[in-house]
Amino acid sequence: MPESSPKQHAPRVASLKTARAAKRMRVAKALGRSRLIEYRPKQGVVAYARAVVRATPMERVELERHGIPGAVIKEVSKRIGVPAVRIFKILGVPKATVEKKASGGQLLKGSGGLAAVGMIRLLGIAQELVASSTAKGASEFDAAKWLGTWIERPQPALGGRRPSDLLDTPTGVEVVARLLGAIESGAYQ
Repeated sequence: MPESSPKQHAPRVASLKTARAAKRMRVAKALGRSRLIEYRPKQGVVAYARAVVRATPMERVELERHGIPGAVIKEVSKRIGVPAVRIFKILGVPKATVEKKASGGQLLKGSGGLAAVGMIRLLGIAQELVASSTAKGASEFDAAKWLGTWIERPQPALGGRRPSDLLDTPTGVEVVARLLGAIESGAYQ
């Protein structure tokens, strides 16, 4: 009998992971826990970001514990117009790790996963900001591209730091999220 390579087992491993995730969700539902926010590639990262920002805190906790697909990070990079290598650096995740997770359909967990959830949440906040705007031309405004540019610019409200310099920690994400909220309220221009 010929030896099989690990790649030949990849679809089976992926289906086992999917089955385990489905079982965890059934158990969570039975126990009255929050639903898991799932990334659906056909809907894209914009819909995912919207779901993350509209999620309850408990749903975000579940997402943070579960992790996010590595492919999402590359999708975020494309959508906000920031090179993938820069996104990896912002999130504090080695390029090789993200590439491996993305190509293997694996989840990114730990501090890199938390940072990625934060980045996705900021994208959702930026989208909500534009969606609630009554300004002329707001419907044509690309919130994702704006966010990609904005996070790389020094902000006076951050002591001259760029928002991207803070996104590798949950507290940093909260500071940047509050700043986005201040922009929406008009307290900060």
